[in-house]
Amino acid sequence: MSDTAIGTAEQLRDPNYTPPLVKAVPLGIQHVLAMFVSNVTPAIIVCGAAGFGFGSNSPDFPQMIYMIQMSMFFAGIATLFQTIGLGPIGARLPIVQGTSFAFIPIMIPLVAGKGVDAIAVLMGGIVAGGLFHAFLGLFIGRLRFALPPLVTGLVVTMIGLALVKVGVQYAAGGVPAIGTPEYGSLINWSMALLVIFVTLGLKFFARGMLSVSAVLIGLLAGYAFAFLLGEVSLSNVGRAASFALPNPLHFGMEFTVAAVIGFCLMSFVSAVETVGDVSGITKGGAGREATDREIEGATYADGVGTAISGFFGALPNTSFSQNVGLIAMTGVMSRGVVTIGALFLILCGLIPKIGAVISSIPIEVLGGGVIVMFGMVVAAGISMLSDVNWNRRNMVIFAIALSLGLGLQLEPGALQHLPDTMRVLATSGILPAALIAIVLNLVLPEELTGEATEEVSGGMAGHGSGSLPKSD
Repeated sequence: MSDTAIGTAEQLRDPNYTPPLVKAVPLGIQHVLAMFVSNVTPAIIVCGAAGFGFGSNSPDFPQMIYMIQMSMFFAGIATLFQTIGLGPIGARLPIVQGTSFAFIPIMIPLVAGKGVDAIAVLMGGIVAGGLFHAFLGLFIGRLRFALPPLVTGLVVTMIGLALVKVGVQYAAGGVPAIGTPEYGSLINWSMALLVIFVTLGLKFFARGMLSVSAVLIGLLAGYAFAFLLGEVSLSNVGRAASFALPNPLHFGMEFTVAAVIGFCLMSFVSAVETVGDVSGITKGGAGREATDREIEGATYADGVGTAISGFFGALPNTSFSQNVGLIAMTGVMSRGVVTIGALFLILCGLIPKIGAVISSIPIEVLGGGVIVMFGMVVAAGISMLSDVNWNRRNMVIFAIALSLGLGLQLEPGALQHLPDTMRVLATSGILPAALIAIVLNLVLPEELTGEATEEVSGGMAGHGSGSLPKSD
């Protein structure tokens, strides 16, 4: 609901209108609160997978603090590309950028257990993927046909399914605790469950900013509980600097075939997601369709923001869908408001002590928030799939893509004889599922006879509108 004290109905639909600062600043910070946890979580997961994250006792642990810091800083920079623009770069719309979950299933196999030295490979892939993403802006509108809801819904669902295991591992104590008596202990789960319960309570029974920031407040409640239990260490906060600038090539840069191909292919999916977010903003905030110029500019900003992030040691950026919903909820279409939020993110990224405080959150507390967030990714994918006409053709495409994608993800040893590059790409699960779905959707005939799937569906033919008998 919009507030008439902020501006007239016509002003609120205008991206170029900025409300008075006393209203605009809280609205901008609200955008940051809505995406803050999701923005820094990928850095924590990647560093943990590489072996210098939570519970690792690695001397490289401060490198995770740097990556968290850069996640905030370059989310702010990429958001400014969208709101203010730079030549053809940027949609000039209130689009909030942040670190993308979509790339995590690609990144984990590239760095798993290899330490901080493996991050250089990620950065090479991120820069290459970002440049490819920007290149897609030249013709992104003409590529949307290849990614209908059947494909995009499958990809988003697969991303969530690839990540839910991480949430449970964190809640139980983290990978370093596996095999020890502390793993899965009652005290570990109590911290995670408190976060989940507080998040659910606020999401369903609160309104306004409390509801929007439910995950963040849930984490704060879990953090306070963990502090009372003596599970919080603030030693890194005292050692962290009060101010620091981004460091070019902080992790170095190395280009490998697996990383470049993986990031470029996922950039294609991310670009189409951004198109959907831009359309959602213009429809929800201004009641109109997005223009070609806005879609192209948003895609350029996604790619350029990602490439610059990789050069300084941050992870890929993309538009954040939860902030699209926030614009629809507040009714405030102002890009000036989101610019204020971007400046706040940049300020946070320049203060390493903020990253150090985030790194002091016990992994069990983070696990509670991650379970909620990654579960919502799965739910978002299923929601996209609800738009699919579930005829027998689409059921077969979905079945084959999901079975192979998820199966390879769960049993990576099945591809042990493949070359390293192919194995890393295939065992992500996301890429094979997406490619299979895209190719089959393009080449298979539109309809299958009713009998064509009965022999493999065990009598469960589905009840989507496409599978119902048609009346003349």
